Amino acid sequence: MRVVVRAVSELCITVGTLIVLFVVYVLFWIGVKADNVMGDQIDQLEEQWARGAVQPAPSAAPGASATPAEPAPYKSGKPFAIMYIPRLGFTWNKPVLEGTATGTLKKGLGHYARTAQLGQKGNFSVAGHRRTYGDPFKDFPELRAGDAVVLTDGATWFTYRIDKGPYKTVPTDVEVIDPVPRKSGYTRAGRYLTLTTCDPEWGSSHRLIVWAHLDSTQPVEAGKPEALRR
Repeated sequence: MRVVVRAVSELCITVGTLIVLFVVYVLFWIGVKADNVMGDQIDQLEEQWARGAVQPAPSAAPGASATPAEPAPYKSGKPFAIMYIPRLGFTWNKPVLEGTATGTLKKGLGHYARTAQLGQKGNFSVAGHRRTYGDPFKDFPELRAGDAVVLTDGATWFTYRIDKGPYKTVPTDVEVIDPVPRKSGYTRAGRYLTLTTCDPEWGSSHRLIVWAHLDSTQPVEAGKPEALRR
């Protein structure tokens, strides 16, 4: 009997150890690898831009006339912009890649391919993991109206200002990335930004959404926008 009890105890300890190691792997090691991958994506972009390989977005000046956005010409799974959100920390910067496939979101944030291009008239919409793979949107609930979301494509800085959110909804609510999202408070076409992530923190039963409008643009040569100056 003692032998059986001892064997069961040892088995429980082994299983417990494996569970702890798995949790450490999920919480730490995957995050470290993801951070490295996202850093590589940013380096890749900056190297391209340094070589002059910049593909500026179409005219994006707030208030300028434009036709509705066509499907983005970005290459699937490839980075094309860098996002900064000062509210999440002045060292917070993430690459934005084309598409929202599982493999793409392991490398950074993902642009919903059917939505507008960066800065264009329409709704430039981006998804990101709340947890795992670098936890890019871990602190998403801290975002508030008035916060800046800044992006660059290597040629232009785009500063968006959050108008509403975080708004909680269900995964089937795909209207949140419509050109004029019904629940955003917007009533006419404009140049909008939608960010989406999962909720709760370690689940995916719901989604958190924020909506923003394009507040200003400036060429990269003019230096960083005010929102990124400490």
